[in-house]
Amino acid sequence: MKEQELFSLLALQKVELVGDVVAKKLLNHFESASEIFNAKANKLISIDGIGSILIKNLKDKSVFAKAEAELKYIQDNDIDVLFYKDNLYPEKLKHCFDSPILLFSAGNINLQKQRIISIVGTRQVTSHGAEFCRNLIAEIAPLNPIIVSGFAYGVDIVAHQAAMEHGLQTIGVLAHGLNQIYPASHKKYCKKMEENGGFMTEFWSNSNPDKENFVKRNRIVAGMTEATIVIESAERGGSLITAMLANDYNRDVFAVPGRITDKFSLGCNNLIKTQKANLLTSAADLIYMLNWDIKESNKGVQKQLFVDLQNDEQIVYDYLLKKGKELMDIIALDCGFPIYVLSGMLLNMELKGVIRPLPGKLFEAI
Repeated sequence: MKEQELFSLLALQKVELVGDVVAKKLLNHFESASEIFNAKANKLISIDGIGSILIKNLKDKSVFAKAEAELKYIQDNDIDVLFYKDNLYPEKLKHCFDSPILLFSAGNINLQKQRIISIVGTRQVTSHGAEFCRNLIAEIAPLNPIIVSGFAYGVDIVAHQAAMEHGLQTIGVLAHGLNQIYPASHKKYCKKMEENGGFMTEFWSNSNPDKENFVKRNRIVAGMTEATIVIESAERGGSLITAMLANDYNRDVFAVPGRITDKFSLGCNNLIKTQKANLLTSAADLIYMLNWDIKESNKGVQKQLFVDLQNDEQIVYDYLLKKGKELMDIIALDCGFPIYVLSGMLLNMELKGVIRPLPGKLFEAI
């Protein structure tokens, strides 16, 4: 993007009454942001939803000084800027009517032709929730998805850490500018995140982590991914807002169920009960519902004559050879494995090409 156009886009963002929706409407009528500021009033007034007050605001010259300061920060700090019409802008986010016209990013981010999911939840994550999150990411790691979250306390940082441990790209969507990190205690994770992934935000460098910013950033978390997973949530919380937005954007939503007496399972249970989320008990649920092609991620590995199976995997494989296709719950019961252990085992066996999943949580040996 040329410097002059970026300058004009930044200035447009600071015009009073011009949000992302109005900005896109203007940009669709003119070839560039620069043209908007030079357009005559009679041409502007002909655009649906553009009135005299907004036209007056477009004549406010103070926005250019603000844009100049922000442009200098971007250039001095090598910030990547993504325009919503650019190829590098998150593809799914382009289709959200209220997505930001500009995204600022830092790190080593590659979103092209990638599976992207978001993992969110309470900031007061329990040991059970943290364990489920780590196990889930470990199980889907061979499929190389990008893990998106909000870099907050609790579920967010657990998801980011687990993704880094397994060499996955992970992106923190921030509720403030790239000139700071909130919470400050998470600064120690920044360097490693930026090596494979990084940070994205719509907020300028002078933006603070204000309460309303967290709600705004949730639409990016929901909109840029193909699915949102809620690990744990109380009856109310930011992760439920993200789930609601994901539903509004026609994205898949998954929630991890819990005991009805657990405070941080109430939100997830309600999502499932009201059919606002798919029930998630294992990685297999996610892979099946999203229709991910394991063969493609398996780099063409097919079943070989001699496959190296672990002892537990061999027990399951022999069982399926004898039984034919069987339900996951029945396999777990007959073979004596907990569901959370078996789901990871089945995924590994599928990647080895010795079993395949069937609709209805059925599996069979190949």
